[in-house]
Amino acid sequence: MTILQRIKNKVRARSIHVAYVDVGSCNGCDIEVLACLAPRYDIEQYGIFVHNNPREADVLLVIGAYTPGWEEKLAMVWEKIPDPKAAVAIGNCPISGCVFNRRETFIDPPVRKHIPIAAEVPGCPPRPTEILQAILSVRDSVFANWEAEHP
Repeated sequence: MTILQRIKNKVRARSIHVAYVDVGSCNGCDIEVLACLAPRYDIEQYGIFVHNNPREADVLLVIGAYTPGWEEKLAMVWEKIPDPKAAVAIGNCPISGCVFNRRETFIDPPVRKHIPIAAEVPGCPPRPTEILQAILSVRDSVFANWEAEHP
């Protein structure tokens, strides 16, 4: 293993990359996730980086009320994330369906029925500090054996 690969592995073990997907929300949680990127919360200071490409992510943030139209799409996004990986449900909608969970709507909560969820952040919408805390809580499970596997 070259010196460059060792440096890359050390940095990788200390940073976490997230991608987020909105499966049908009111955009309240979207705004709070974007607030995490603003200077007030600055998630990059904790080594958390947001990507649009799931192939570069370790953690998938799921936002919104899950509808059956997302079944194949969400599974495809989940499969593109390389192992080890984790998913975090942001807001009440992916956890319980919240205000959209009525007989006349076409939603299928919770998201954990469709992909494995490592952490849930309840709230409508949750605070950026709670979102940050949830992402940091799954870091240890994602990178538990990283240094052992990549010396």
